[in-house]
Amino acid sequence: MILAHGIGKTPFLGSISSSPRTPKKTVNAQGILRVAGFILTPRNSTMRARGYSIYSLQSFTTRPFVLASRNNKLVSRTGWRSLSTATASAAQSSSDGTLPLAGIRVLDMTRVLAGVNRNKKSLALSFAQPSGIEILHKLARDSDVLVENYIPGALKKYKMDYETLSAINPKLIYASITGYGQTGPYSNRAGYDVMVEAEMGLMHITGSRGGPPVKVGVAVTDLTTGLYTSNAIMAALLARARTGRGQHIDSALSDCQVATLSNLASSALISGEKDSGRWGTAHPSIVPYRGYKTKDGDILLGGGNDRLFGILSDRLGYPEWKTDPRFIGNNIRVKHREVLDSLIEETTKQKTTQEWLEVLEGSGMPYSAVNDIQGTLNHEHVRARGMVQEVSHPVCGPIKLVNTPIKYSHATPGIRSPPPTLGQHTDEVLASLLNLGEGDISQLRKDGVVA
Repeated sequence: MILAHGIGKTPFLGSISSSPRTPKKTVNAQGILRVAGFILTPRNSTMRARGYSIYSLQSFTTRPFVLASRNNKLVSRTGWRSLSTATASAAQSSSDGTLPLAGIRVLDMTRVLAGVNRNKKSLALSFAQPSGIEILHKLARDSDVLVENYIPGALKKYKMDYETLSAINPKLIYASITGYGQTGPYSNRAGYDVMVEAEMGLMHITGSRGGPPVKVGVAVTDLTTGLYTSNAIMAALLARARTGRGQHIDSALSDCQVATLSNLASSALISGEKDSGRWGTAHPSIVPYRGYKTKDGDILLGGGNDRLFGILSDRLGYPEWKTDPRFIGNNIRVKHREVLDSLIEETTKQKTTQEWLEVLEGSGMPYSAVNDIQGTLNHEHVRARGMVQEVSHPVCGPIKLVNTPIKYSHATPGIRSPPPTLGQHTDEVLASLLNLGEGDISQLRKDGVVA
């Protein structure tokens, strides 16, 4: 996977391609890593091998900066090979030497969190100049997929729009990820995750009962849009195998957010009512089913039916609740929600979270501690599942990153290389993919086309 990072006065390939009027300046990758907390401007990183190729051009100023990278992160961690490595080691790849997406090449032009860019090569390239555009066109000619997240029409003046690139490569699958899509009255609006959360219903149903609307703790609309887009890309690749033609994928945060309203959207469409409001950790139609305070934190308890409520009553030390007329049957418990929740929380406050976890262990009912991020990353189950992996970074030294969540029976995807520094692999990419010599690359660097 290649990260294209922009340089110069106009958008660069990669994250540097942020703004057409970005002033020319020297970018210190080490400083960005350390000062910006691992935030890097768009870089170019491509993994070269057999099979499909993917390119991603995304602008920080016009679109959510982590969106395409999240999409590409999912793909890059599942099988791209590096330019310099013909076959990965068994420990890094799979039991039979083939990762599920082995051979995919990605050009990612986004300003993203450095941690997202594992398994990528970094090429710093300016497409403000004809030579930069020519390099991009050569890469696109041999690509399967391109991903970008600029406002509709913004790439046309740089000859990187779908019409131009599909003429160069009719098999190209060109995925555009924007806030509001390629059509519609809002298509030219910039759309960040939190704005789309607000406008498309998610924020209104998120928050504590009686409290104000709040955003989700992570950029969930960016994440889900990346997942929808990656699925669309895979479907387009399968379609191309039958038809021989590529196509333009129009993926919008707004559309994907509406789709993820799921059962709440169905209920509103059928009933005509607004929605059920905000419920915090509680469930509007199941009691008990929410978080409760403990002596030192919080615990989530799910007595989703009469059997589970009975188990909870026994474990909390109040078996008489099972026969209390106020709590017999979920519908009746819902009517007496405040009374039951109060009784449960009075009880849970008497022990620590860990003590309650031990009490509930083996009960057969769903329960969970409410962990902070460090508690999650150091969780014994998280570590046992290999979700945290340590790698060696050329600038930062040993760093820990979140691993790919998907496990395969015949492959072991993982972090094969750390997030690259800006332009770390410029020479390697140009030489390996475009067969440019040292003199050619030196001249491109002198002319400000690459860095």
